[in-house]
Amino acid sequence: MKIIIQTDASVQETTLNIMCKEITPELERLVEALRLSDKKLSVKVNGEVHLIDLKSILYVETVERCTFIYTDDGAFESPLRLYELESMLAEHNFIRINKSTLLNMNKIESLKSDIDRRIRVTLKNGYRLIISRAYAEDFKAKLGVQGA
Repeated sequence: MKIIIQTDASVQETTLNIMCKEITPELERLVEALRLSDKKLSVKVNGEVHLIDLKSILYVETVERCTFIYTDDGAFESPLRLYELESMLAEHNFIRINKSTLLNMNKIESLKSDIDRRIRVTLKNGYRLIISRAYAEDFKAKLGVQGA
């Protein structure tokens, strides 16, 4: 991959042009990382790429090797893997709650203790998720909750 950066004092807005023979998964991930800088995430809808605001994301989940982003508007497929999204979204108040799920902590309505030191989370839209015991302590520390 060749990177060329040109500076021009007369330019009003920074523009990034990508020239490639074909769009590869590696290139999709690179573009996704750039888009996150504007706090938007790209998703696939009927073969087209759409942008969604990070603040609209409820949670992210991996199902059968596919990564899905859930919002109040539905589920959308992402070209990124869960661990890639986890590292990009950590600074935006997302946290891993089990092996296959990231949660937007801004969407939490309530918490309830569950069996085996797990935590049941109810989101603002009424949907419920389970925080596994392996991730419960990190979750409580980030949230600042002692007795959930």
